[in-house]
Amino acid sequence: SRLADLRYTGYELKKGKYSLPGLPAFHGGEEWETLVIHLADSTCKASVKLYYGVLEDRDLITRAVQVVNEGSRPLRLRRCASLCLDFQRGDMDFITFNGCHAQERNLDRAPLRQGVQSVESVRGTSSHHHNPFVILCEHSANEDCGVCYGAMLVYSGSFLAAAERTQLENNRLLLGLNPYHFCWTLEPGQSFTAPEAALVCSPNGFGQMSRQFHRAIRENLIHDPCQGKRRPVLINNWEATEFDFDADKLVRIAQAAAPLGIELFVMDDGWFGVRNSDRSGLGDWSVNEKKLPGGLEALVPRIRELGMSFGIWIEPEMVSEDSDLYRAHPDWALGAPNRPFARGRNQLVLDFSRKEVRDHVYGAIKQVLGSTCISYVKWDMNRSLTDVWSAALPASRQGELFHRFVLGVYDILDRMCRDFPHILIEGCCGGGGRFDAGMLYYTPQIWCSDNPDAIDRLRIQYGTSFCYPISAMGAHVSAVPNQQTGRSVSVETRGVVAMAGTFGYEMDLNYTTQEERETIKKQVAFFKEHYDLIQRGDYYRLSDPFAAPFTAWEQVSPDRREALVSLVSHANHAAAPFRTLRLKGLDPEAQYRVNGGEVWPGDVLMTAGWPVPIPTGDYQSAQLYLRAE
Repeated sequence: SRLADLRYTGYELKKGKYSLPGLPAFHGGEEWETLVIHLADSTCKASVKLYYGVLEDRDLITRAVQVVNEGSRPLRLRRCASLCLDFQRGDMDFITFNGCHAQERNLDRAPLRQGVQSVESVRGTSSHHHNPFVILCEHSANEDCGVCYGAMLVYSGSFLAAAERTQLENNRLLLGLNPYHFCWTLEPGQSFTAPEAALVCSPNGFGQMSRQFHRAIRENLIHDPCQGKRRPVLINNWEATEFDFDADKLVRIAQAAAPLGIELFVMDDGWFGVRNSDRSGLGDWSVNEKKLPGGLEALVPRIRELGMSFGIWIEPEMVSEDSDLYRAHPDWALGAPNRPFARGRNQLVLDFSRKEVRDHVYGAIKQVLGSTCISYVKWDMNRSLTDVWSAALPASRQGELFHRFVLGVYDILDRMCRDFPHILIEGCCGGGGRFDAGMLYYTPQIWCSDNPDAIDRLRIQYGTSFCYPISAMGAHVSAVPNQQTGRSVSVETRGVVAMAGTFGYEMDLNYTTQEERETIKKQVAFFKEHYDLIQRGDYYRLSDPFAAPFTAWEQVSPDRREALVSLVSHANHAAAPFRTLRLKGLDPEAQYRVNGGEVWPGDVLMTAGWPVPIPTGDYQSAQLYLRAE
């Protein structure tokens, strides 16, 4: 029987926030309250606890589910969502954030029709294609008005987000684990905990909803080793060298970056095993001393002598068939017996559901991280899960593998955070393929997309901002022409766009002009000076990059004494009309000095607006720094 008849049996009300074993979740102290609703099915002897966490200061509600087998026979869970929420109305829009590799999280909005509409991932990650964050809202809702409900899953694997408009003109929202290839066996006395979902309701449009999520994620989800401090401005060597580098080449890149104020050098893929292309070496986490004579113990002091700290790239979940690890343990890769592998980026996926696999991989990486002064790790994952079959699970439990894999990833991340609390971890999954709250719990920032083209990034970062804070979006100034688009944009504009994220550089600065280096030096100094405003200020979207001729956004300090407005124009056209940009979040009674010059009243800037300069070419940029007098 697949019947379940869960009936209410009682409740508990507690001070403080519940926690979830082995899973990321929002955290906090006595400012939280927890409600536990108890349900039971007396026939199959299953009990269910519905956990609700309430953080009044953030106007946030979380929800999680635990199922316990209290009978004498095994139970099999075929579906276990984290959230099922009913709305006593039918006139709502469903907003999702969709895309593909290098074009992630584009906003898609449509009225709910009768029936079920859904987005999902069956890739073992939250995916480039759909994000585990959705919105239900009034038809008239916009940035500043209208009721909207945001729902986010704190999870990094396959998910399902579905909205239904019923025959009775009500709406239902479902969010949780994807039931595809999911079947979890509960032996007597065992329990299963579903991931956490988080909910925000804003009566004042999308902007308020986003700011509520941003504050809660920054302060009650992320564990940031740089909490209360400024994260360093970095340079990454990947676009400059790819696999073709040695120690001297890396040092030359760092030598060009250090005088400009850049503080962290990140060595990307290619430093380990026999790794001269993406066809070999993954899984062999020992330094390639042909490239790096003397190992990291020789390289890192050379970087640190320049006044820079050192970071490193890893991809723990993957293995190359041409590697010592795979030759020794071919059964450690996911893959069904007697079937050919499906490969992505010429690599296979390690079975992180198995403790012995995790122990081996983490042991090797831990030795590297402990060998010298490393302050940053870029954790990458460059393919989806396919051939989802484990040599260590019986046939009846293969449906547990997708979820057990994600739990294994969380296990290693948790160990790394405990063993190296000073290391800042940046998540990456072919760029933005695993940009979710589950990863942010362990990795305070995530590489937003493998596409660093400044103009494409305007749209990617716009969609991402509806839920995730600026401080979580990995964004760099890359070389031009851009590798993905072939587009050339000025270093000024590339810098303005990257400042709508964590900010860094991905190029060889030895190939820039003196004028460009002077601009970069000023950018770095400006970002450091206004770091708190940019990374922790209240965020306002001032235009829609899919509809307006420019993209504009604003950060405002909590006391409304400072603001930074950034604007990037799109392709230019003749006979451009005069436009003004209406700012938001300012004190209407205050007088603001703009870029150290003219003084403008706050109410004028918000109601009449600031005159937008008519661009003299494509992709021009401007920034306004406002300080109240």
